[in-house]
Amino acid sequence: MNLANKITIFRVLLVPIFILVLYSEIRYNNFIAALIFVIASLTDTLDGYIARSKNMITNFGKFVDPLADKILVSAALISLVEMGKIPAWVVIIIIAREFLISGFRIIAASEGITIAASPLGKIKTITQLIAIILLLINNFPFYLINIPVDMILLYISLFFTVLSGIDYIYKNRSALKTGVK
Repeated sequence: MNLANKITIFRVLLVPIFILVLYSEIRYNNFIAALIFVIASLTDTLDGYIARSKNMITNFGKFVDPLADKILVSAALISLVEMGKIPAWVVIIIIAREFLISGFRIIAASEGITIAASPLGKIKTITQLIAIILLLINNFPFYLINIPVDMILLYISLFFTVLSGIDYIYKNRSALKTGVK
């Protein structure tokens, strides 16, 4: 197992630690959980950079890396629903989009088509991650001036979640037609 894949596995292993800390009674648990979430999120950039720059791209990494991201984000979003910080319908849409696009990518891959991340997908990811971090830390420091930046970013990320999903399918719709008789 190469370094990039080890970092990806590390990200997956951070998820239960993140959840344990988030639900613990320790002081500043939400800030510590947010720090763990940030570290886990940054490992995605790190493992991708290492895999590309050191030519360590593997089929295992291609499978586990996006799965690790989805596990991390889904765990955080579901926890935030349980904590009453965000509505479940938002999380359902976000997770449904992830299942849909993952399935779409599997179909495309079976036809030898690789679907690269789009700029809209990257905006979706960045706004999601920032929204999650702000939600975890109770909108600090923006709650001091009574601006719900956490929720604003959550809904912006929801918009880009839907838009990027439509964009992926539309731009790669030929992958669904391949092999049809």
